[in-house]
Parts: sequence; C-alpha cells; structure tokens
Amino acid sequence: QVQLVESGGGSVQAGGSLRLSCAASGYTTYMGWFRQAPGKEREGVATISNDNTTSYADSVKGRFTISKDAAKNTLYLQMNSLKPEDTAMYYCAADRAVLHGRPPLSKWRFRYWGQGTQVTVSS
Repeated sequence: QVQLVESGGGSVQAGGSLRLSCAASGYTTYMGWFRQAPGKEREGVATISNDNTTSYADSVKGRFTISKDAAKNTLYLQMNSLKPEDTAMYYCAADRAVLHGRPPLSKWRFRYWGQGTQVTVSS
C-alpha cells in the first residue's frame, strides 16, 4: 500500500509562486500531481518516473517544475507565474505498475491518491 500526504498549498496573488510537497510511503514507479477545479474533471499537471523522466500538461509548461527527492521519498511541484486559472485542489498521486516510456498524465493510470491541498490564485 502507498500512502501520500500533501502540503504547501495556500493563497497567492497572480504572478506569485508556491511549492507543493508530497510525502510518500511505499514503493512507487511513477508519481504525479493532478488538480481539480470546481465543476471540472481532474486533470494531470505533471508526472515523473523513477528515472526522473517527466511529463507536463501544456497549460503549465515553462511555469511548473516537478521533482523528487528519492532519499526522502518526497515529491515536489514548484509553481511559478501562477494564474487565477491555476486555482484548484491539487492532488498527489502514485502507482507501482511497470512503466514503459514517459510517465502518464491520465488519472486512470494512478491507483494511489493523497487527500489534496488547496491552491488559490487571486487576480
């Protein structure tokens, strides 16, 4: 079983930055960040595999950076140049399936989920 605990959400003005953290327990092969705004589907933001291959949603490329500290088993999401449309509940996710190629951005490929942390960006 994999347990995930997010932290680091909050409120920030447009153009600001936040860093999310996700402490993980258990073995995983890939991890990622997802977000869900009210009335919208949960969408993939950024994912990373154990060899540090990454995938990003087009909407966050160049602004968000996903990284992982293997020694601490902790996942991070550095979010810069935040926009009001980035406002959402952000979830950490992971899986331990064998991975071929880039880590997926589809929520259906992740079995383990954290409780979420709220990010609010005001204009």
